[in-house]
Amino acid sequence: MLDAVLIEKSDSGQVAGLSAIDTPQLPQGDVLVEVAWSTLNYKDALAITGASPVVRSFPMVPGIDFAGVIAESSHPPLNWAIGSC
Repeated sequence: MLDAVLIEKSDSGQVAGLSAIDTPQLPQGDVLVEVAWSTLNYKDALAITGASPVVRSFPMVPGIDFAGVIAESSHPPLNWAIGSC
């Protein structure tokens, strides 16, 4: 289980809150990072508040500014090294 800010769509609009999610709930991607530190930037704030149509698909975990360790990588041609920062 991972703790994350999760933005979901409901009948009354979008709702953001802290949620516990499983790895399979994350969107498919090439690199999985065990995030140690993260921030929310201006665009993340717009997505959370719904003040601007930033979110393209729901649910969404905001926070693109982060630091951590690579847990998995299948990104050709780079194939990031597992354990690298």
